[in-house]
Amino acid sequence: MTISGLNFIGVLIAFIVSFASGGIWFGPKTFYPMWMKARGIESGQLTVNQNKPVVLFGGTIVGVLIQTLTVGIFVTSLQHGHSNFGILDGAGVGFALGVGIAMFASLSHRLFGGENFKVWIIETANDAINLTVAGAIIAYFN
Repeated sequence: MTISGLNFIGVLIAFIVSFASGGIWFGPKTFYPMWMKARGIESGQLTVNQNKPVVLFGGTIVGVLIQTLTVGIFVTSLQHGHSNFGILDGAGVGFALGVGIAMFASLSHRLFGGENFKVWIIETANDAINLTVAGAIIAYFN
């Protein structure tokens, strides 16, 4: 694996798109109400101990940045060996990482933690979509 050749503008754009997508995905008019209800939080409100914006947004920024950089490293490494590696290939790498790792790595944790399939799907489908799009964006800029 290498970061040699990784276009950080592409990573930055992929990060921004992923972060914005998460904001829309978990917005009050999209999946947030359904997600909270599936988690058993009828009010839709976090407790005072849970609602810490610096932790929530800071952790999200760090997490999305690490995910995007990781996809970038995979895409860049694979592009070095294949001159015809394009946007769809980058999307495929992002999709494989998003579904094969991001989604299914958390399944048993969620189920043993008492969450249900609906919560798991709502939370991890956004990751899979974001990683797919990030892979395409990074492949385009590389």
